[in-house]
Amino acid sequence: MTANSPNRVEQVAREDLVMFINACLACTGQREFYDDAYGQRVSIDFLHDYILGNYRLLYARSLAAGINHFNQAQIILKLLATGKNTLPENKAEEGALIAHALNALPPQRAWGVLQQLRHRRINNRRSRAIARDYLQQRRDMSFDAVKYRPKVRAIAAHAHLKLQGELGTFLFRNWKQKVYTTELFEKFRQAHYSAEAIYNLPFTVAEGLATKHNIKRDVFLTRIQQQMTVGEKLRLQGAAERTEKVEIDLDLGRLPLTKLALYILSLPLETRQQQREIFNQALERSARFVLKKAPLKLGKVAAVLDCSYSSFGSSEKRRRPLGVALATHYLLQAASKEYRPFWTIPVEDALQVRPHGQTDLATPLLAALGSGADLVVIVSDGCENYPPKGAAEVLRVFRTKLDPWRRTSIIHCNPVFNSEDFSLRNLSPTIPTVGLRDAEDLPTMLGFARFADGSAPLSELEAYLAERVQQMLMET
Repeated sequence: MTANSPNRVEQVAREDLVMFINACLACTGQREFYDDAYGQRVSIDFLHDYILGNYRLLYARSLAAGINHFNQAQIILKLLATGKNTLPENKAEEGALIAHALNALPPQRAWGVLQQLRHRRINNRRSRAIARDYLQQRRDMSFDAVKYRPKVRAIAAHAHLKLQGELGTFLFRNWKQKVYTTELFEKFRQAHYSAEAIYNLPFTVAEGLATKHNIKRDVFLTRIQQQMTVGEKLRLQGAAERTEKVEIDLDLGRLPLTKLALYILSLPLETRQQQREIFNQALERSARFVLKKAPLKLGKVAAVLDCSYSSFGSSEKRRRPLGVALATHYLLQAASKEYRPFWTIPVEDALQVRPHGQTDLATPLLAALGSGADLVVIVSDGCENYPPKGAAEVLRVFRTKLDPWRRTSIIHCNPVFNSEDFSLRNLSPTIPTVGLRDAEDLPTMLGFARFADGSAPLSELEAYLAERVQQMLMET
């Protein structure tokens, strides 16, 4: 073994972990513009198994790295399925990470994760304890029992959980023959006989009963809105507008930044123009809210934003790359002392942007680099074709001839996972590429970028993940 072998081993480990975390930031196992869903799922599953098998502790700590919900769920399941491989000194930390990550997931996804334990036949002591603790920590278990009844019932049976009060009766016995003292359980029972009672139930439960009672769709949507979550209103907004019979009362101020951007982009250009001030103020307000939770103070910033045709995304992730670019535009604008955006197809008003045209990153990149910015953020899927590798050549010349001292920081944020080589398409080896599922993750990604460019050693990455774990567990 040569003297340099330990350094090479560390370099490979760092590259593996950076590749994995980047993939977990962008990939959701869904179809992308250039890749189908099957390829995405096969690639990301291989990466999970590879990192789990070789770097188990760091694999678990990835739960604290800001990765997306899809990959958090996969990590939780794979850790629970292979608990016997956990080193004794790491069991407490791993269990705490699993429990915290599960509790932080949206409830529908968390219940789905627990249901997967049954489908995958994972039924060890730790998995049963995790399921038990999750049920005990729910603030309104009666609401969850009604809204996610089949999942809760399956989980309780699989983990052999002892259910308190009327919960067991509601889930497993003939609930139609009993009057409940638990208010929501009683409303659920009554709703099977009374059309009026369905409006006291969660929307997804009431929706099925509305069909049973033959309630007209427009009447049902008008009256059930007080029971809808923001996400449910957002999903139904388009359908409601097409019927022209009901108006969904959607509070834009409650939408997360990227979801708000995606909603606005789904509207016709004419509507965006007519309500420009409302949408602009909502996006600015949402961006400020993000910065309150994750402070980010930047100086002179330029953004290269991809609005080429591939930013349309796919039928499963419609306009997501463009939505991330628009949301990032508003976030950087709010965080910077001085800010200038450069779109691949120039637009006078960012709210009028749409996915079209070839991908010319070189032209806006030249303008951004010439603006004198301290930081240049590129948001693109990295598939440039007009001309091919034009941005790569611009970056090479800039780094080698014009700015070899790296006075200007350049970061490429890619919202799309490339299943062919298990990574994100980069523009140039001279700049770091990081995954960006939502614009809200940008503050975290700017901190992670120093590992993506290869300059930081493995020990620094390990320390970074350990610090993130401590911050995450302190929130418990």
